[in-house]
Amino acid sequence: MSLAEVREAEATPAVAVVYAGLRAGVGVAQVNLIWRHAAALPGVLDWLWAQARPVLESGAAAGARDRIAARMTLPRLPRAEAPPDAVALVETYSRGNLTNLAVLTAIRLRAAGLAPGAQGAAAEVGAMLPPPPPLARLAELPPASAAVARALAARHGLSDPSVVPSLYLHLAQWPEVLSALPGLLAPLFDGGVLAASRDAAVAAAEAEAPGLIAGLGAAPPPPVALAAFEPRLALFTREVIPGMVPVGLALRDAFGGKGTSPRTPQPSLGLGD
Repeated sequence: MSLAEVREAEATPAVAVVYAGLRAGVGVAQVNLIWRHAAALPGVLDWLWAQARPVLESGAAAGARDRIAARMTLPRLPRAEAPPDAVALVETYSRGNLTNLAVLTAIRLRAAGLAPGAQGAAAEVGAMLPPPPPLARLAELPPASAAVARALAARHGLSDPSVVPSLYLHLAQWPEVLSALPGLLAPLFDGGVLAASRDAAVAAAEAEAPGLIAGLGAAPPPPVALAAFEPRLALFTREVIPGMVPVGLALRDAFGGKGTSPRTPQPSLGLGD
């Protein structure tokens, strides 16, 4: 699937206002692909943003984000080293994926008729993470990096095998990091662990949905383009984003990023800067 999208540098003034709100509400200096795709469909970005804005601004989404992360049980990867900018990028994707999974799942399920429930505790969004480097398109990557990114995407078993998660494209900025990922992520990829972890992330987001629905803004009338967007929203909230949640959390731990706990030293993979 090649998704039409409006990249941040290409945004009209109206779209740029929404993108700025998303960056502030999620606490990351980039906008997730599913939002950029919504911006390419008339009326869909406004439909999403009207609902998402209150829970992003109130901290309700951040609270759900933290509770989803706390419910995840993942294998420990070997300790690895990576350049600080690559570690920060992994944190950016972890925060963004968790928040977007929570909010977009709630919007999807409300549209399907799920009733609101008791709101969960809010949390601080957190300080804005540093801006990531430019995101290359798959066709722009060196052949070796593109092959690794495609191979990593294939391990996710997505129903649309053409989807390549953006984190893998972004980490091509550091070829030595990207090339080490197949081995580093083996405990997560092998034995069906990733599929089970993805399903756990979906279940955690769906458990948070009633509370978030209670805080969503009123939905505008559905735009005509919503019919085309809904299957893609389902793909991203049931497969793509929840599949990247365990990847991001496991890499954050392996790289010694935010939120990791003390652990027994393990052999380093030697990903130096």
